[in-house]
Amino acid sequence: MLTPEQEKWVESLSDKAVLIVPYDPKAKKLFIKAKKKIQNILGPEVTVEHVGASSFGISGQDEIDVSIVTNKGRFPDYIKKLEAGLGPIKSVYPDRVRFEVKEEGKKIDLKLIDVDHPNYLNSKAFEKYLKSHHDELNRYRILKEECNGVTVKEYYRRKIEFINEILLKI
Repeated sequence: MLTPEQEKWVESLSDKAVLIVPYDPKAKKLFIKAKKKIQNILGPEVTVEHVGASSFGISGQDEIDVSIVTNKGRFPDYIKKLEAGLGPIKSVYPDRVRFEVKEEGKKIDLKLIDVDHPNYLNSKAFEKYLKSHHDELNRYRILKEECNGVTVKEYYRRKIEFINEILLKI
């Protein structure tokens, strides 16, 4: 089940088909390159996290998800620096600002994340749970693979329902 806020977000998504591909073993190396690029722009002390399917080593949308985690008060300064170094913002939400870059032809979905927002805190709890419950991680991998070819809306609906189910167990 989705919350009303989640439902509204899912309904705003595309009806385009999702392509799910096997894990790319180059993901870790490409994440490190992206992290260095971000830290060259924002400073070495900034927290940069490898998240999403490629961080778990499972099938996904052929991209590497990267989070820059900080206090929301730093967003204006970081946005200005990231736009100058990486290009324009792709989307803005209350808890995150999304950029997109390429490393060796691979899409890097880069998000500036509010460290105090419940969405971030829930994502960390979900990640920790999956890393210590391999049966649930395998269920998540299978769910993603079964979504190959469904619409973006349907993909995120199924994914969020799974995440919400796991969060209820924590």
